[in-house]
Parts: sequence; C-alpha cells; structure tokens
Amino acid sequence: MKEAEAEMSIISMLPAECISHIVSCTTPRDACRSSLVSSLFRIAADSDFVWERFLPQDYKEIISISLNSLSKKDLYFHLCNQPIIIGNGNMSMALEKQSGKKCYMVGARRLSIIGGDTPRYWQWISLPESRFSQVAELKAVCWLDIQGYIETKNLSPRTTYAAYFVYQLSSQHNPRTAATPVTLRVAYEHSAVAVERSVILDPAPPHARYRGDGWFEIEMGEFVTEEDNATVVCSLVETSDYNCKSGLIVESIELRPKE
Repeated sequence: MKEAEAEMSIISMLPAECISHIVSCTTPRDACRSSLVSSLFRIAADSDFVWERFLPQDYKEIISISLNSLSKKDLYFHLCNQPIIIGNGNMSMALEKQSGKKCYMVGARRLSIIGGDTPRYWQWISLPESRFSQVAELKAVCWLDIQGYIETKNLSPRTTYAAYFVYQLSSQHNPRTAATPVTLRVAYEHSAVAVERSVILDPAPPHARYRGDGWFEIEMGEFVTEEDNATVVCSLVETSDYNCKSGLIVESIELRPKE
C-alpha cells in the first residue's frame, strides 16, 4: 500500500503534459480508465492532445465544420456513436469505440448492381431505417451480381477487416430469394487469392444476424489492410439458378475491424 502511494506521489510530480503524452500512447479504453486515477490524470486523459492521437489522421478532411467546436474527446465519441455521411451521401464513416479504427459503409447507390438502373429489375426506394436517402429493392431477376469497392487508403492501416452484406427481405419477397445459395467473395482487386463462401439470405439465425437497426447482416469475408494504395472488392453473386428472385432490399456493404 505504501509503495503504491509512493509511486502515485512520484507520478503526481510529473507535468500534466508528460502524463498526457504517456496516456496518448495507450488506447481509448485505457485513457478512460486512467481518468479515474486522480484529478491530475483526469485532466491529462481528457486533453485534446490525447484524443487527437486517437482520431484518424485525416479526420479534418472528413468531419463537417459544425463539429469543429467539439473537444477532441467529444468528437471521438460522436464519431463512435453517430456515423457521418460522406461520398455525396452514398457512404458513411464511424469509429470503432474500443480501438478508434475506422468503420466504413458503402451504400447501395455506391455499389455496382447489375441491372440496378433498369426499373423492371430494381427500384430505388427510401426507408426511414436507412442512414442513406435510397436503398435498392429487387423487383425481379434470375441472376444476382452486386459488388462493392473500397480503397484501403480510406481504412485503418495494418488492420484485419470483415465485410458485411446489409439487407432486408420485403414482405412480398419470393421464397426462393431467401433459399437460393449465393456466393460471397472478398479479395484485393486483380488478386487470385480470395475468401469465398456460399450462404443463403434467410434472415433467421444462424444464417444472418439482426443488427438492431432494422437490418440484417451476413459476413462476407475478411482481409488485412497491408497496402496503402489497393482496392478491395466485396461481391455477392448468384448466376446458376434461373428461377426469378424478388424482394431483396440492399442497404450497403459495411467494413468493420475484426474483433
């Protein structure tokens, strides 16, 4: 007990700037914990110097002017809890709370959907539960081919990411839409190495997971951001069943750091 008190006494003699530097070398979770140690640690751990280290290097290019008035700590948790819309309204970015790593969502309008611009195959609708202004609803097709592209320079470096297909099935969907196997694939563009899996779009467990925001998700695969200037392609394809499919509602493909 006395040794701990002596150590705390020595630490309390350090300048707040020094403690801030030490805390900034940890993680957001550790910074929050350290603020409980003492009032000195709380001042240091809550400083803009610490929390700016946890924000993405390009955060100033991403956030809107209205968020500039927030402290860096408040900005960090704002980005964790409220994804911001970017890319002309067709993408969103948020931070993973524990690590501060980027999470990206590529909205349906930003995806490459074969037949997506043909009204008899797909229609674009608005749903209150979507963060985007429009989502894609399948009217009638035999084949499915949906692809999303993300540049690794927009993601956190040296991080394992998982890609998720985010969707619903309308009340009018053809039962074959949920029962027909589709192929999910995640790979670097022009690479022969890929992660592939066959799944069905039945939203019931264990096939899919309900997100709690009105949408279901299925993991497509994972990849590691080892290159600064590469493109990852995430795709959902079904080209072997000639029966008509309908009622699939596509919101996005989301990329999140793997837990």
